[in-house]
Amino acid sequence: MHSGNQWGGSLEIANHSGEYDTSRSLEWDRAALIDHGNQNQLRHDLDETQQSWLLGPVAQKKKKYVDLGCIMCSHRALKWTLLSILIAFLVIGMPIIIAKSLPKHKTPPTPPDNYTLALHKALLFFNAQKSGRLPKSNGIPWRGNSGLRDGNDTGVKGVSLVGGYYDSGNNIKFHFPMAYAMTMLSWSVLEYNQKYEAINEYHHARELIKWGIDYLLLTFNSSATKIDKIYSQVGRAPNASTTPDDQYCWQRPEDMDYTRPTLTTYAGPDLAGEMAAALAAASIVFRDNATYSKKLVQGAETVFAFARDNGKRRPYSRGEQDIALFYNSTGYYDEYMWGAAWLYYATGNTSYISLATNAAVPRNAKAFYLKRDLSVLSWDNKLPAAMLLLTRLRLVLNPGYPYEDMLSQYHNITGLTMCSYLQNYQVFNWTRGGLIQLNHGQPQSLQYAANAAFLASLFADYMITINVPGWNCGPDFIKTDVLKEFATSQMDYILGKNPMKMSYVVGFGNKFPKHVHHRGASIPNDHVHHSCTGGWKWRDSRNPNPNNITGAMVGGPDRFDQFHDVRTNSNFTEPTLAGNAGLVAALVSLTGTTGFSGVDKNTIFSAIPPLGPSNPPPPPPWKP
Repeated sequence: MHSGNQWGGSLEIANHSGEYDTSRSLEWDRAALIDHGNQNQLRHDLDETQQSWLLGPVAQKKKKYVDLGCIMCSHRALKWTLLSILIAFLVIGMPIIIAKSLPKHKTPPTPPDNYTLALHKALLFFNAQKSGRLPKSNGIPWRGNSGLRDGNDTGVKGVSLVGGYYDSGNNIKFHFPMAYAMTMLSWSVLEYNQKYEAINEYHHARELIKWGIDYLLLTFNSSATKIDKIYSQVGRAPNASTTPDDQYCWQRPEDMDYTRPTLTTYAGPDLAGEMAAALAAASIVFRDNATYSKKLVQGAETVFAFARDNGKRRPYSRGEQDIALFYNSTGYYDEYMWGAAWLYYATGNTSYISLATNAAVPRNAKAFYLKRDLSVLSWDNKLPAAMLLLTRLRLVLNPGYPYEDMLSQYHNITGLTMCSYLQNYQVFNWTRGGLIQLNHGQPQSLQYAANAAFLASLFADYMITINVPGWNCGPDFIKTDVLKEFATSQMDYILGKNPMKMSYVVGFGNKFPKHVHHRGASIPNDHVHHSCTGGWKWRDSRNPNPNNITGAMVGGPDRFDQFHDVRTNSNFTEPTLAGNAGLVAALVSLTGTTGFSGVDKNTIFSAIPPLGPSNPPPPPPWKP
């Protein structure tokens, strides 16, 4: 007989009468635990584990979120996000796609304003005044090569004075006003180069400047560091002359066959100072051509040294009747200030700004005398322009000590100059038609008005550039808009808003002078040589000029707003280089076609090193 437990442990006999062996039941099929016949039904409840065998895995609820990897997003949020993207595409994307697929229609450009139209024409006047061998691109069909023997009478080997510009209606080349005209053109290009570029006149303006500047380099030994003379004029026109010369003869420049003498100046700080200003200003215009710009700076410094020579300080026109009759200079300290300012801007050499702000210069120039004639810019008086140019330095760079005291005085006088241009202060007379009389009602009044318009417009732009709303005239605060209104009133008068209902710029508007006092324009380009006196019939003819000298601003009306379109009356109908230079500068400052306003703030200062105290020297090397 065997025991109930052969492996040890309790010898009790297992009782199978009323309960299952749960340890063994783990090996049964879960379905076998159910008594289908209800025979022998389990007498006790199943635990959770056993229930799980019978019922299988509990059904899980459907997930409400979508796993997108980096984020968890609910089904509803995902659905609305996708729907929003679809709607955005239909509302925004589709119209863009459709618009891109449609044929493109360019918006027509803004039509040019009157100032832009007049500016295009005013620049052409310089093309018509060119002397020498003209390029095929000159654009004036009735002009050709002329003055090809100019300078031959000097007897100096290598000297040629071919080129440059004729001054006005005669065929003389006056170097003093020519240099002034080139300075003014350069100044306008430096301040408003973006406007010139926008109206496609930038390269044209530079070409005109270069034509004049290259000629000025011929009038002295520009490769030397010290010179003793300058050629100041080619041609002469003595009063009541009865021999062939530029006054007696009425000939196209291409037909000139009379002697044209060259005048030489051995003392002339006014002429030399203006030439230095022209060369220095142009050197900044052509800063993109380093070699040429350096050549201009060298020439400017050489000719300015001539101007500063103590033994050569007398006006260039003194004792020269052929010069004084047309362009008599009344002083030269204004050219010292003007030339020194431009040389400082061109070189950054502080010796020039020290000279321009030296108290002796404005004292000798009578800059602070508050004489109204000294507030009028012209080829003879550069004071208002020089002080405005130096005021620019104070407003924009503010160099401080030791220049601040003098610059602040220049700034103050500039403000008073602008006040004098305003009609309500009654400093100058005005015509009933609205033209300011800056030369006391004398002939050629328009060039002075154009110059004043340019200075006023430029001063306003300087203030706008530094966010200054205006300036004071005594107790009155004047907004910059008032200066712009003055400038536009004068230019509008010149362009036709006057009692004569006539534009004084040839070729602009429907009514303009047709009998301009100008030899080349008044004689037909018929390929026939007209002699010295053979041209008189054209001079005295009452017929309109056969050639329009487009862009020429004539002398203008008298103090009663009356104008006589008579060729032989040069006071009314003769244009000049100096006059047109001021016209061009004023027009470009006012044109609004380009969308640009204000001035180029920094280009003019490109050669000036950073202001302020210099860096301390490096410490000496350490020694053990």
